[in-house]
Amino acid sequence: MNVSQLSSILSFSFQRPVRGLCAVTIQSWTFVWNMNTQRQVLQDRAIVKLAAHLPDLIVYGDFSPERHSVDYFDGVLMFVDISGFTAMTEKFSTAMYMDRGAEQLVEILNYYISAIVEKVLIFGGDILKFAGDSLLALWKVERRQLKNIITLVIKCSLEIHGLFETQESEEGLDIRVKIALAAGHITMLVFGDETRNFFLVIGQVVDDVRLAQNMAQMNDVILSPNCWQLCDRSMIEIERIPDERAVKVNFLKPPPTFNFDEFFTKCMTFMDYYPSGDHKDLLRLACILESNPELESSLQKYVMESILKQIDDKQLRGYLSELRPVTIVFVNLMFKEQEKAEVIGSAIQDACVYINSVLRVFRGQINKVFMFDKGCSFLCVFGFPGEKAPDEVTHALESAVDIFDFCSQVHKIHTVSIGVTSGIVFCGIVGHSVRHEYTVIGQKVNVAARMMMYYPGIVTCDSITYNSSYLPAYFFKELPKKVMKGVADSGPVYQCLGLNEKVMFGMAYLTSNRKEGYPLLGRDEEIKYFMCTMREFLISNCSRVLMYEGLSGYGKSQILMEIERLAQSKNHRTIAIALTKVSFHQNFYTIQILMANVLGLDTCKHYKERQSNLQNKVKTLLDEKFYCLFNDIFHVQFPISREVSTMSTLRRQKELEALFMKILKQTVKEKRIIFIIDECQFVDSASWAFLEELIRTVPVFIIMSLSPFLDMPCAAASTIMKNRNTTYVTLGAVQPKDIRNKVCLDLNVSGIPKELNSYLVEGSCGIPFYCEELLKNLEHHRVLVFQPMEAEEKANVTWNNLFKNYTKLTEGLETVTLRDAKDIKEVCNLTGDVRLKNLSPPASLKEISLVQLDSMSLSHQMLVRCAAIIGLNFTPDLLFEILPCWNLKMMIKALAMLVKSNIFYCFRNGKELRMALKQNAASFEVHYRSLSLKPTEGIPHGHQEQLRELESEVIECHIFRFCRPVMQKTAYELWLKDQKKAMHLKCACFLEENAHKCSRCRSGDFVPYHHFTVDIRLNTLDMDTIRKMAKSQGFKAEEEIIFSKIEIPKKSEIFPENISSEEIREKVLSFFDAIIIKMRTSEADIIPLESCQCEDILEVVTMPLAHHFLALGEKNKALYYFLEIASAYLILSDNYMAYVYLNEGERLLKTLGKEKSWSHMFESATFYSLKGQVCFNMGQMTLARKMLRKALKLLNHKFPSNFISLFLQTHVESNRFFHYVDQQAQESLPPGKKRLAQLYQQTTCFSLLWRIYTLNDFFHYKYYAHLAAMMQVKSALETQDNFQIIKAYLDYSVHHQLAGYQGTWSKYEVMAIKQIINLPLKGEGIEIVTYVADTLGYNKLLAGHLELAIDLGSRAQMMWGLLQNPNNRYKVLSWLTRPLFLKNRHKQLIQTLGWLWDLSVLEEHILSKAVFYFSCMDIMLYSGFVYRTFEECLEFIHQSEDNRILNFHSGVLLGLYSCVAIWYARLQDWDCFHVFFNKAKNLVPRKTPTALYSQGICRYLEGQVLYLQKQIEEHSEWAQDAGVVLLQNLETLVAQNTTAIIFHPRLYHLMAYVCLLMGNGQNCDLFLNTALQISETQGNVLEKCWLSMNKEWWYSTSELSKDHWHQTVLRLPSWEKVMSSKNAPGKASAHAALTASTGTPNTRLDKAEPPVDERQWDNADVRITKCLSESISSTHDG
Repeated sequence: MNVSQLSSILSFSFQRPVRGLCAVTIQSWTFVWNMNTQRQVLQDRAIVKLAAHLPDLIVYGDFSPERHSVDYFDGVLMFVDISGFTAMTEKFSTAMYMDRGAEQLVEILNYYISAIVEKVLIFGGDILKFAGDSLLALWKVERRQLKNIITLVIKCSLEIHGLFETQESEEGLDIRVKIALAAGHITMLVFGDETRNFFLVIGQVVDDVRLAQNMAQMNDVILSPNCWQLCDRSMIEIERIPDERAVKVNFLKPPPTFNFDEFFTKCMTFMDYYPSGDHKDLLRLACILESNPELESSLQKYVMESILKQIDDKQLRGYLSELRPVTIVFVNLMFKEQEKAEVIGSAIQDACVYINSVLRVFRGQINKVFMFDKGCSFLCVFGFPGEKAPDEVTHALESAVDIFDFCSQVHKIHTVSIGVTSGIVFCGIVGHSVRHEYTVIGQKVNVAARMMMYYPGIVTCDSITYNSSYLPAYFFKELPKKVMKGVADSGPVYQCLGLNEKVMFGMAYLTSNRKEGYPLLGRDEEIKYFMCTMREFLISNCSRVLMYEGLSGYGKSQILMEIERLAQSKNHRTIAIALTKVSFHQNFYTIQILMANVLGLDTCKHYKERQSNLQNKVKTLLDEKFYCLFNDIFHVQFPISREVSTMSTLRRQKELEALFMKILKQTVKEKRIIFIIDECQFVDSASWAFLEELIRTVPVFIIMSLSPFLDMPCAAASTIMKNRNTTYVTLGAVQPKDIRNKVCLDLNVSGIPKELNSYLVEGSCGIPFYCEELLKNLEHHRVLVFQPMEAEEKANVTWNNLFKNYTKLTEGLETVTLRDAKDIKEVCNLTGDVRLKNLSPPASLKEISLVQLDSMSLSHQMLVRCAAIIGLNFTPDLLFEILPCWNLKMMIKALAMLVKSNIFYCFRNGKELRMALKQNAASFEVHYRSLSLKPTEGIPHGHQEQLRELESEVIECHIFRFCRPVMQKTAYELWLKDQKKAMHLKCACFLEENAHKCSRCRSGDFVPYHHFTVDIRLNTLDMDTIRKMAKSQGFKAEEEIIFSKIEIPKKSEIFPENISSEEIREKVLSFFDAIIIKMRTSEADIIPLESCQCEDILEVVTMPLAHHFLALGEKNKALYYFLEIASAYLILSDNYMAYVYLNEGERLLKTLGKEKSWSHMFESATFYSLKGQVCFNMGQMTLARKMLRKALKLLNHKFPSNFISLFLQTHVESNRFFHYVDQQAQESLPPGKKRLAQLYQQTTCFSLLWRIYTLNDFFHYKYYAHLAAMMQVKSALETQDNFQIIKAYLDYSVHHQLAGYQGTWSKYEVMAIKQIINLPLKGEGIEIVTYVADTLGYNKLLAGHLELAIDLGSRAQMMWGLLQNPNNRYKVLSWLTRPLFLKNRHKQLIQTLGWLWDLSVLEEHILSKAVFYFSCMDIMLYSGFVYRTFEECLEFIHQSEDNRILNFHSGVLLGLYSCVAIWYARLQDWDCFHVFFNKAKNLVPRKTPTALYSQGICRYLEGQVLYLQKQIEEHSEWAQDAGVVLLQNLETLVAQNTTAIIFHPRLYHLMAYVCLLMGNGQNCDLFLNTALQISETQGNVLEKCWLSMNKEWWYSTSELSKDHWHQTVLRLPSWEKVMSSKNAPGKASAHAALTASTGTPNTRLDKAEPPVDERQWDNADVRITKCLSESISSTHDG
């Protein structure tokens, strides 16, 4: 716990015992919360906060301003070493989840350390230093007082041990201490520069206490030899240590007359700054320091800059305590004359000044300076909070080498040793509220210290530092491993050789870790840029430059490796190199390496070999006396000629450049040259200038990759970028599918879980490096398991595997094998209950985010941290609510800056956000030449103008999102636990007011009347708010109820008893026409002003609210909102997301246990009801029935499970049913709020149950269905809600229609229509009317009334359009295409499809698009023309079949797969047929009572028929059995109640054809005539036409060739040609239609007939054309 937290939150003082210190233990701490105001003010003073970081020795010291200065005194030193903290730090730093980290660690650390500090302070000690998990304390006294003080310190030491004897270990770790004491003369050295001061205690006493500590075991107190000599031996019982003069203390043995209180009081009089008198309750007098600017200024120099910032800025309280990736540089200086402080003081001063100056350049800081093993050690850290910088590791190594070189030259320094490590350590304030220090603790600190001591005289680093430095390998040398104390396995250790070594040729090759055969994923467009530019280069005689710019991790090197592979050719030479940061600092280095490759010097091992090669290459170009120009650049030893020796350096450079140009001109005459340069931002200025000249004079092709320049590029680089022959490409991220493929290939699996795919796609943002690091992190935590892939058809369906849980590797990539081939395909899965969303980010990615955060201003950091609390997405309204003391203008400006800095994206609405998330930003070309030609007027004001425009854009945006999820997680982890909770609570209070449907949907709950059932609200409501909310839910005040009852006459005059069906039809259509006219012309508030915003509310309010409550530990409230989210996703037709959030809810339900409260029972019932809806939508009817029955049981409405209970309940419910129907018009009080919620759930459950029972073939299930339908109506009537009642009537009508009861179903249709006529045409009323038109039309379609279906559907889609309800309009348009298609009304069909397409594009609605392409396939297969090509339809299927919404709507995918299978069957492409037929086969069991499923199953069965035909033609032994089974399936489907009558003609048609194939002519005629009769009745023009034609054709002698469909496809006319033609489509479309009807009918009843000749085929063609002309005549008749 840091100082600010302790001082502001846990302000307390300690009651000092009455000088009887034996009683002091941890348990004796007394917290005093009611401190007076004056003391609180004192503790908040800056000088008091500064003093808490420093010992009294410095706070009250009077030192010379000279640096260095030396002081001498006597005293006792105590060294306390605490074991277990380092292991604890490692445990926390490798924790998987974000809720385990720095705060828990700091609490545990300070729980123990503060107890020790308090003991020391109570006993009069002064804490000199905290060194990680140890501390050094001083009792400064005169020499004559040492005897008594040593006794006191021993007493203190023993009590410290006593603190831990009774303490249980925290986090499973055993915390123990060992203590060493030394006494005598002490020297203090103060040193530093103008910015920082440091102090050291040195001398023999310091060496003694360190040696004594090395002898100590856990729970020991060791006295140094001098301390043992000076103490009162009569008071101490000791134990001798073999072969040592030091002793171990066992216990104190005071004489019986000894009074410890008096002894303690006497000792404290020796201490200068021990609190006494009025201040006796204080632990330190420094707690009440008065303001003193001079002293404050002096103390500030002893404190790190990071601490000073935190003291000044209260916003970032607690910010400095965190587990953080840093780089440790441990510097140890050993001296020639250790014993003389004056001598080593000057050396330490010089070293300190230089170290501080070097670190300051790269934002490093000295954290501690202390004497260590007869040397002075500097603990330096790069990457402290607020100080993170890019290339931290490289800078640390550069600094280490620089420090080593300097200190090695300092007088009196004998040996310099430096250890460098990188990794996660604890950085934080350790200690007590009144005395603490900022320190680092962790294994990496220990390893750096050990490396420094075990590898003396050199600079060493660990493997992580080596790998992260991005320095060339030849800068390092691997050292032999040594066993180091306290380090189990340090891994490889490297010596850093420095930057002055000779550059070795062959060390700059372009390398990549991509394995052989591994494809370059997602970079096709980038490679096209290369191919295009390469083509231009080979054709022309001009240079070309191709530059790829991208941030680190985007895969630039991978692209160049692929280009290098593609560029290999005999006709040109490719030279590829990779640069590093050090390349930039070496003049002409890039050209040196390139020319070494051109001249073949890169592989030479000796300078003589290089000389020989050079002579052979340049002998015709250069006089021998100028060979020595190559000496320095190529490290050769040609004799230096007189001419060259007299040249200036500049002249030599010019001569060398001219020579290189000659060599290149000569080389390109023989072979063209392609230069590939990776990381070209590190090209030095001289090399840029040469390259600029090169591309102007020599035809070369240069391909470069670079990260964005941090500063303005040099003039030559800018010129190249603006060159007309330069193509500059800014790399974008790879797409989600490529991330999925990459993961599958990296793991060598064929599929990964959807949850893992979403986590990696979202977390990586399309950056390959991010994806790799996230994957490594998962493997590190062992959350990935691998198992054989189970066949889909073999898997037993349960709730847990309801959805196909895996996203698979793209077809075509399966052949890429990265390991040994496996016989069994494996998939990756996740272990147990792992929560990917809560995983802490990998250290490497966290470091990138910290660099960005630390580069921001403190105010911007605060905004980012507050946004991180809200979540990945946030609204400016909520952000403004939780930002402390900000005004709106300030926030907008900050947001604009952060958007510009690519920290946030901004969107005007949720739709923009969802569209952006579907695809990552692609690569694009930048035209720097065009930009440079723009006028430069007003450039100074350009930045400000741009910022103002961005601010204006930000003001218009309502949703923001973190560009990188890892930034959000990193910023979130910086908050302390209490701060997080306070912020989450603030967010929840703000959001819950808007956690409901949008105003367009009347602001109700997503689960109807949900909030009336559960007490979840944080905010108190006044009566006006309650009334407003109740009204939004449909409740009315008592006075309103009287006048708003449903006023339906007992005997309606609208539909007289003897009215005919035609008259009803006309009245109904006229009524809807009148409604449409009123909607179009009325000035009343009928049409809503805006579209539905529920999806936006779901994403930015409801979902975040659930997670805020989860973070607050409010599980009941979190469950409530998870159910709301699941319900909302069901409304939005996203079954998968509903499934995901129901699983979240299930986890909470398990933790809540089995409560008996009504609200808990209702939540459980809602949970099972929503589960049932998901299962129903997925076609898993057995599961759905189980869930729905369980929900009803929880709602105290148990559904019968056997015949007896079914009979009894049916009898009871029938009486209730007729009672409710008869009493509907009578006035009665509305049900209570909770009862309403219950009734709505019951209605939903019954509505689904009767459909489920209807789908089953068992005879008795129809009685269950009837009971459920009846109970739905009864529950709906009890709600007194118009919509529920009308919906129940229409459902009841459909139920009876499927059962074949004509009178009953028409009666309830009329009742529904009567109900809507008296509704107010406003708000909900107009939507109910539209719903009725929609539902009636759909029901008429299923019943085969095509004309009425078209009339009603046309009106319904128009009304939904006027109401701005795209979701419902898409549903109408989807089913409306079917009757138009069957009626051959092609113009209307195409117009409807056009509306459907526009809707799918405008709303990004995948289901609309799927239905559109399904209809296009039908048109090609059955109508004889093309609206959208087969290739386009197939591309849509490939791109969208993994879409989470489409994937879980079985009907439309079943239809699409089956249509494609039919297409391939016609083409006789049986391999492709089986691919799509098997996909369709997997969807068949997911039976849903929808027209789309029925249509899909018809197409599927048609595919089976075509395959049966193939089997019969090939005389398969299984053909006859397959035919019998297929015929039975068709007959069963016709017999089922749920198969809509509209599909019966097609099914009978297929049955007839199966009989034809099997030679059963009698049944063939029967089925064919039945199909004709039904088609005639329904007005099914299309089916009737093909039935008539096939009836004639099957008995003719004509045959079609096997490739007929292939020929037909080529001649199918497009819709545009059909419309432009005056006549009906000719032979091509006729043949298409014929073949489409039942396949290629090569089997006839009379098989003895000879093949037809050409004239016979022509005659048949005439008949077909005539039939087709009749079938599509409506197209030209309008």
